[in-house]
Amino acid sequence: MDNKLNKADISRIIEMAWQDEIPFEAIEFQFGLGEKEVISLMRSELKRSSFEMWRKRVTGRRSKHART
Repeated sequence: MDNKLNKADISRIIEMAWQDEIPFEAIEFQFGLGEKEVISLMRSELKRSSFEMWRKRVTGRRSKHART
């Protein structure tokens, strides 16, 4: 995990990850974290139940990936 992220950055990444219309690619563009790194951050920052609920929501969701 990138130690350069401050609390505000982490909070914004979590907020963006929860929003259906923001793809992982937008998070990577803004913060330099790929999908796997976002998942890792979410796992470490959220309660287990919240993380599991989030993963269930985004798994297989097309809107979390940029359209090509």
